[in-house]
Amino acid sequence: MNKILSFYKQTCLLFFTLFVICLHGQSVSNSDLKKIKIDGVAAVVGDFVILDSDIDKTLIDLQSQGVSTENLDRCNLLGKLMEDKLYAHHAEQDSLEVDNQQIQSYVDQSIEYFTSQLGSIEKVLEYYKRKDEQAFRQELFEINKVNQLAQLMQSTIIDEIEITPEEVKSFFDNIPRYDLPIFGTELEISQIVVKPEVSDDDKKKIVDRLESIRNDVVVNGSSFATKAILYSQDPGTRPMGGKLTLDRKRPRTVKEFRDVAYRLKEGQVSEPFETEYGWHILKIEKIRGQEIDVRHILLIPEVSNYALIEAKNKIDLIRKRIDDKELTFEEAAKSFSDEKTTKNNGGVLINPTTGDTRFELTKIDPVLYNQIQRLKDNEISAPLLEEDRTGNKSYKLIKISNRFDEHVADYSKDFLKIKDLAMKEKQLSTIQKWMNEKIEETYISVNQDSRDCNFSNKWLKK
Repeated sequence: MNKILSFYKQTCLLFFTLFVICLHGQSVSNSDLKKIKIDGVAAVVGDFVILDSDIDKTLIDLQSQGVSTENLDRCNLLGKLMEDKLYAHHAEQDSLEVDNQQIQSYVDQSIEYFTSQLGSIEKVLEYYKRKDEQAFRQELFEINKVNQLAQLMQSTIIDEIEITPEEVKSFFDNIPRYDLPIFGTELEISQIVVKPEVSDDDKKKIVDRLESIRNDVVVNGSSFATKAILYSQDPGTRPMGGKLTLDRKRPRTVKEFRDVAYRLKEGQVSEPFETEYGWHILKIEKIRGQEIDVRHILLIPEVSNYALIEAKNKIDLIRKRIDDKELTFEEAAKSFSDEKTTKNNGGVLINPTTGDTRFELTKIDPVLYNQIQRLKDNEISAPLLEEDRTGNKSYKLIKISNRFDEHVADYSKDFLKIKDLAMKEKQLSTIQKWMNEKIEETYISVNQDSRDCNFSNKWLKK
């Protein structure tokens, strides 16, 4: 469920309670608070207060992002804000933690972006009608913290959900035939990848540099996060000090990386090790059951022009042998491809979104689409020089190995897609059940002005 990202002020219920106490000179209970009209308060959810101005700011923010607000009214926006606060409240009650450093990094990036767009921090403050930069930063921090707590709570709710083949079949059978989904044209795509060989001397330079960084952290007490920001060549994690979270149940990193991480204890720093992306060192930040917070530094050895030429010659030869019918594309992939995740299945790509081998034509990654858009079925591309997000270069051949035309959902052919739809329905049902239960047990107050709203949830507890 996508959450509304907006600029609104978070205020603790405690502050309002103290205000009322001071104003009236007596203690006030929750039941008393319900009877008191506090100007500007649209709703209270647990320990969080939603101001009328929060709704206004949410609307303005959505409009500034180009989101259509034609069908949104104040009731819709208030309901979404209340959902966020309910998640965040119970995340805190359950002692769920978010990374404050990561949030601060995001705030810094936001301020930097705003400044680049408007010209100066003074103009940013003027645009957002704020007088103090530090207060504005704190406001952004609290907003993003609530959003992250809400997302973390949602993830926790659905984390243990599994679905059986019987449930998938039941889900499919209950869909009216006239309402069955239509799946667009899909492709199976195969590849052969040849990576330039890095010399032993270049590898040694990288390993020595990582060992020096490691020694500075372990012996001298230097900050691993700072080293990652300064030196890591992984653009995805560098701004967060190299931080990422591993989940044993949902492996999203290469095996070599996971194997090293799972061998270490909290606080330990690994020796340099190699993956297909380059050379790494990592530090275990925190172990939380099935999840492990780590920081890593990636360094990539330089590839010489000679090595690039050798790789190009190799892939040219592979293509010629396929053209000459000496071996099939699949045989060549298994024998010569340097891409470990695809070579063993004949080079067939796995869709990272769905987990199967099919790519819906309208949803293919733009880079990949540009590479295959002019290819006919079973035609092999010319050698393509590719550079990944970390700067690693390689040559590859691509082929459209299978095509599935647009069709009405079929249980046998589209099992994985139907399973995904069934899982999403089960997750939404679980979230809704959780929300109904928590609404009943959580202190919630809605301003009289909003009590005529037709909320999708039972916020009014009638």
